[in-house]
Amino acid sequence: MGVLIMIGQVILGLSILVVLHEFGHFLAARAFGIKVEKFYLFFDAWGIKLFKFTYKDCEYGIGWLPLGGYVKIAGMIDESMDTEQLKGEPQPWEFRSKPAWQRLIVMMGGIIVNIILGMFIFWMLTYKYGETYVDNTKLVNGIAPGVIGKKIGLQAGDHITEIDGQPVLRFDELLSSKVLMGNTTLTVERDGQTLSLEVPGDILNDVADHDRNEFVGLRSRTMAVDSVVVGSAAEKAGMRSGDSILMINHTTVPFWDQVRGLISESAGEEITLSVLRDGDTATVRATVPEEGTLGFSIHPDTDFPSVTTHYGFFESLPIGSAKAWGTLIDNAKGLGKIATGELRADKAISGPVRIATMFGSEVNWVKFWTLVGLLSMALALMNFLPIPALDGGHVLFLLVEMIQGKPLSDKFLEKAQIAGFFILLALMVFVFGNDILKIMNK
Repeated sequence: MGVLIMIGQVILGLSILVVLHEFGHFLAARAFGIKVEKFYLFFDAWGIKLFKFTYKDCEYGIGWLPLGGYVKIAGMIDESMDTEQLKGEPQPWEFRSKPAWQRLIVMMGGIIVNIILGMFIFWMLTYKYGETYVDNTKLVNGIAPGVIGKKIGLQAGDHITEIDGQPVLRFDELLSSKVLMGNTTLTVERDGQTLSLEVPGDILNDVADHDRNEFVGLRSRTMAVDSVVVGSAAEKAGMRSGDSILMINHTTVPFWDQVRGLISESAGEEITLSVLRDGDTATVRATVPEEGTLGFSIHPDTDFPSVTTHYGFFESLPIGSAKAWGTLIDNAKGLGKIATGELRADKAISGPVRIATMFGSEVNWVKFWTLVGLLSMALALMNFLPIPALDGGHVLFLLVEMIQGKPLSDKFLEKAQIAGFFILLALMVFVFGNDILKIMNK
């Protein structure tokens, strides 16, 4: 059931994005009196359609190939590669008959709608739920670095006070692009001393291998055991739900990162745990498997200084818009890092399979709409890339036409469209293959 929910969420989310993106082209075309012949969610490759109907000379439908969607605009060389109509004289309702500036707006219509949608979603989420964050200035126990954080020199209990000289007020700033894009200096207070640590420019490669939470996390207390995995080393050793771990191998472990660290370091060895059980102290001896975990979880520590701020309807607009634009800028920076070699494409790029796992196997509407908002901004950026067959390719050719004062030849546009199709096909193969390899490796 969980897999079906995951698939259902990703199909719903992507369908919303695709339909509204194509609706942007549709509205712009109709506004300039251009005939739209088809409006399809998914591709009706080889003429295979799951559903269709005709309304006002436009065919609406759902194709069988779930790789996006399209609108077929009369008098335009597009992904349908229908060049027959271009052999006749240009008609006033055709795309090719309109001024270049109108055609430019038509091609930008989908991108504009995606940006508006992303801004609207983040606006509504901010208005409905406000902003809740952990006050970084009041973290008494500091942070608990993960694998990535330890790699750059962070230690448990550190207090990160500044990012590039700017005070860190919210803990989530430490997991934001301000830090994880790299080339950043962190100011750290440790045992009464102030240190500076450099975040390398290629840190996103490590984030892709692990998770951003493996950079830094909140340093939580060691809470009672919540559940024990059936058949795990913890169950075989006799650990129970409700146990509170006091010591491991005679070392007091008041913090959860200490528990994890000592267990991980003891992979393949026997350890002794002193636990508080029903008011008494008990001893548990367990052999740690080679993967360095025993197989139990603890109740989450919620005792952190959090702040919730609510905003009015119009007050939420600039805040939500800034979040939306921030994601678009972050994606653009990520592409820049790929281009310069600081970030490996196979680590950075995710496709539908990976996106499906992000939605998860349970319905959480806040998470769902947050992801749809993020994907809407990412889709806007992707479509703006100057690749033939994408909106950005059409925009590039139209700008060239406007500069030189005459359109590019139909033959050139046809060849460019074919080249763009093969580029996109190669990218899709890479993305799907990369997603599958990531899942297999994990």
